[in-house]
Amino acid sequence: MAEKLAVYPGTFDPMTKGHFDLIERASRIYDRLIVAVAATSNKAGAIFSYEDRVAMIREDVAKAGLANVEVRVLDTLLVEFCRREGARVVIRGVRVYSDFEYEFQMALTNRRLAPEIETLFMMPSENLAYVTASTVREIAHYGGDTAPFVTEAVQKRIAELRRDGAGR
Repeated sequence: MAEKLAVYPGTFDPMTKGHFDLIERASRIYDRLIVAVAATSNKAGAIFSYEDRVAMIREDVAKAGLANVEVRVLDTLLVEFCRREGARVVIRGVRVYSDFEYEFQMALTNRRLAPEIETLFMMPSENLAYVTASTVREIAHYGGDTAPFVTEAVQKRIAELRRDGAGR
């Protein structure tokens, strides 16, 4: 039987507990999960380089013992990345209706480009559905407590940024 492989792409700037919830749950569904971290981000107020984002996700994945999860850099069109890796499923997180509108458009575009690749929408756990990376970036910018919203590795790196004076 063929290995079940999925790709969970995103900017993950920063990775939230909601993102990590999807990583953990998808890793139980698929034999292998590749977390594909976008090399570039068009998100306003980006705070971490892609190298930092990859390192933090790897740290959290290792700490959680998710041996079937790999973290890679997404440096091309998502469908080309999936083809290169042999993945036929893309995981996307959807919290609210506005997320669905955007994700629906992207899924249809990807289907047009690569009909062999399916998009699977997953919702985070209810207690994490309100957490967004943009909200976390704003809390971090103003020196607020981000610990309830991000993983341990991310929280540690945000604290380092604050000590270095880059968080404000």
